Amino acid sequence: MKKYFLSLLFAVMTAGMVQAQQVISSSSSSNPNLGNFENEVKINFLNLILLGSFEVGYERFLSENHSLDLQLHINDRFGYNSQGNGKNYKTNAVQAGMNFYFGDNPNGRFHLYPFMKFRFGDFEEPGDGGVVTTDMTAFIFGAGIGYKFEVSEHFAFGPYASVARNFSEAVNDKFTSIEFNGGFSLGYRF
Repeated sequence: MKKYFLSLLFAVMTAGMVQAQQVISSSSSSNPNLGNFENEVKINFLNLILLGSFEVGYERFLSENHSLDLQLHINDRFGYNSQGNGKNYKTNAVQAGMNFYFGDNPNGRFHLYPFMKFRFGDFEEPGDGGVVTTDMTAFIFGAGIGYKFEVSEHFAFGPYASVARNFSEAVNDKFTSIEFNGGFSLGYRF
């Protein structure tokens, strides 16, 4: 029952974000570095280097102060837990969120972002004479903060960090219900 409720909640929130995009997309921008560009593709290169986790995202600016953020995480990890010694993450995730930007500094701005994430896959580790598998399928809700340096009308980069709540009993039994994450993204605007 809980999984069905969370699935419905995820669908309703995603539909609400799409509706917000349609209503606000006609806004014009006064931020000189946003220019006439409304889209940004980005990659979290810090987690790619440190963890081997490939995180790619698409950000659609609805106005100069907020955007819809969609991400795909390949080889997603629970926080910064490492692989090795027989431990293996076989997990991926999709994430949807809304970024709210503050300030009018042409060189960069802070942003806050609530998000929801759906992780799926397994975690394997040696134990009891074989391999123990934990189902990592979970809905995750959280919030984060970041700073984006807007160095030109085409490029932006910056650090971010988030905290989230995991809604899976199997994951909570193996790890914890609270997950911290962060990274450093590089984006191209068009």
